[in-house]
Amino acid sequence: MLVLRQKGYIINHKTVLKLMKNLNLQGKQRRSKYRSYKGEIGKVAPNILNRDFETNNAFEKLVTDVTEFNVCNEKIYLSPILDLYNNEIISYSISLSPNFAQTREMLQGLFGKLPQGARPILHSDQGWQYQMKEFQRLLKKHNVIQSMSRKGNCLDNSVMENFFGRLKVEMFYGETFQTTDEFVCKLKDYITYYNNERISLKLKMSPVKYRTQSQNI
Repeated sequence: MLVLRQKGYIINHKTVLKLMKNLNLQGKQRRSKYRSYKGEIGKVAPNILNRDFETNNAFEKLVTDVTEFNVCNEKIYLSPILDLYNNEIISYSISLSPNFAQTREMLQGLFGKLPQGARPILHSDQGWQYQMKEFQRLLKKHNVIQSMSRKGNCLDNSVMENFFGRLKVEMFYGETFQTTDEFVCKLKDYITYYNNERISLKLKMSPVKYRTQSQNI
C-alpha cells in the first residue's frame, strides 16, 4: 500500500482488500516459531535492554536470535543481527547446523561494520550459543555489551521475533523450493530486498535509505 501511495495513488486498506478479492489474492499467515534449545548453563547476562527498543543512533542497540527452516527434508538455520535504529539486518549467517561456527561468522560480520568507538548492546534470548565463554570473550574484545532476555519471555526480544515472522510470511510459507541452494539464494535475496527496498511502515522508507538519509543530515 505504501508503494502505491508513493506512486501517487490515493488508496486505503479497504481498497487494497477489495482489489485482492477481485484478483483472488490472499495474504499469507504467520505460523508458530521455531524454539531453539536453551541449554542448561544458566543465564550469564542481565536484561539490559529491558524491552526499550527505541534508539536515535545506529549501532547502539542490536538484537539477535536463530530461526529454522525445513527445506527439502533438511534444516537450514538463519542467525541475523538487527539494528533497532532502523531495523536493518547488519550481519547474518546461514548454516545447515546451528553450531557456534555460525554464531562466530555472524559476529565477524558485525565487528567489521562497527564504527570506531561504538559500544553497542547486543540482546538475545538464553540460547546456548549466547551463554558460551567464547561468545562473551568476542563481545568483550570488541566492546559489545551483552544483554539477555528473561527465561520464557519472548516479548523481551519481540522485534527479532517479528522480523522472523515477516520473513517467513513473505518468502517462505506457501513457497516451493527445488533445492536447499535455491532456498539459500532466495533467502539472501530477501534480506537484500528487506534492507534496501522494502518500505517500513514506521520509517516510511527502507532501512538502508533511512540510515543513509539520517547520516547526510
